[in-house]
Amino acid sequence: MLYQFNEMQKLALSPVRMAAQIYSQVLRNPFNPISDTPQAQTLAASFDLFSETTQYHGKPAFGITSTNIDMRTIAVTEEILHRKSFCQLKHFKRDTKRNDPKLLIVAPMSGHFATLLRGTVETMLPNHDVYITDWRDAANVPVYEGRFDLDDYIDYVIEYLEILGPETHVMAVCQPGVPVLAAIALMSEDNNPNTPPSVTLMGSPIDTRRHPTEPCKLAMNHSIEWFEHTVINHVPIGYPGAFRRVYPGFLQLSGFVSMNFGRHMEAHVKQFDHLVEGDGDSADKHRAFYAEYNAVMDLTAEFYLQTIETVFQKQSLAKGEMMYRGERPVRTDLIKKTAIMTVEGELDDISGIGQTVAAHDICTALPEAMKTHYEQKGVGHYGVFNGSKFRSEIAPRISDFILNHEPRNRARLSLVPKETKEVSEKPAPAKAATSAKAAVKEAPKKPTAKAAAKPAAKKAPVRTAAKKPAVTKAPAARKTTPKTTAKKTATVSSAAPLKAQKSPTKAKTTAKARRKPTKKA
Repeated sequence: MLYQFNEMQKLALSPVRMAAQIYSQVLRNPFNPISDTPQAQTLAASFDLFSETTQYHGKPAFGITSTNIDMRTIAVTEEILHRKSFCQLKHFKRDTKRNDPKLLIVAPMSGHFATLLRGTVETMLPNHDVYITDWRDAANVPVYEGRFDLDDYIDYVIEYLEILGPETHVMAVCQPGVPVLAAIALMSEDNNPNTPPSVTLMGSPIDTRRHPTEPCKLAMNHSIEWFEHTVINHVPIGYPGAFRRVYPGFLQLSGFVSMNFGRHMEAHVKQFDHLVEGDGDSADKHRAFYAEYNAVMDLTAEFYLQTIETVFQKQSLAKGEMMYRGERPVRTDLIKKTAIMTVEGELDDISGIGQTVAAHDICTALPEAMKTHYEQKGVGHYGVFNGSKFRSEIAPRISDFILNHEPRNRARLSLVPKETKEVSEKPAPAKAATSAKAAVKEAPKKPTAKAAAKPAAKKAPVRTAAKKPAVTKAPAARKTTPKTTAKKTATVSSAAPLKAQKSPTKAKTTAKARRKPTKKA
């Protein structure tokens, strides 16, 4: 009945919304003599706000047509690489010959469409060949096309990774963290050649026992029977998926809004002020955000209930008790070749602090060098994968992490130069740094007596020299001729002034010293 009531409400509000749009246009018409009065502008803003808040939003389009690569605008074409009943694998094909790492973004199936990650895709496109799981609204999938549960979700992820082939990196945003990690564990156990080299988990509920948020508490404090009788409905007639049991998207949306009701009310009040003042740019940004935020999709009942029980009530993956198809254990301790990066937001009210980083604890066979964690200050759940701080702070670190675990291209420069930051925070004295550089540069040119006596050491293989080029010789040079090293340091650091000060006697001595090793050789 709840689904039917929502449909009746939409039908009842349709004529009222259309009337509000007409009144707003009449009040703002420049031929209306009272259009410039404060009263008319306030009333028109009220009609506009009512029309926006009661508008039904269908699935939006990604609308990504270009990206910037190497200071050039590159065309982007959306193409569907593979179709399944409940999902389609979408590729954002760039008009470039660059061979960047492949990145599969697994979008959350939690009420919103994959287009909620439009900003995520746009940010990752310049450095990656991006694919995304574009989930279908369960209300549009006919009943005869079958069920879809958490195990099917895992199968979809594995199949898409096999389609994309080896060396495909994965990014799981929020809800997919558990099924994606389970899929990688199963692929690792099977020695699947398409196992991804890295996975990035962002705001994922891996272990909801850590700092449980309101959604976690709601799931823990109610039984599965309560959820089944309270929030599960049948799709009404008029939709392709009529009679399918679903968890309606509008219920998920109402839950999100109620959690931050004050924040949403404040945003609408600001929108009203923007409309009164005629601030079109700010008003358009508000409309664009809520057009995306209010666009929701239904989930199949079996997927929703199984996720509530497995992820939020039993924490099966974190406890090592998760079963695939009810008969095969999911063993995260067998993940050995997939590097893991976890990202959390300081103010995340959906997946609390510590829930995502728990993935490191359950992947016991993975070396610590292949584990990375980053916590972004001052962002909530949405800011973990979208917004200015995601673009400037989080995304560069993810790209850097992926490049570091890209087998074909390990020599690429880091997008987050950590060494540069460390040097700038702890600068070394200028003289010491210059002396070190001079010692490294000049040591091979003027060997010590011991080095001259053993010419075979200089003709060592390249492999030996590449390991430790100056560890044994540099200290010997400093101990034997400290004064000469200091003088050469000054010569390297300021060559032009000291050439004029250098006496002819010292110059001859230096030339002789350099000629001696050549004769012996």
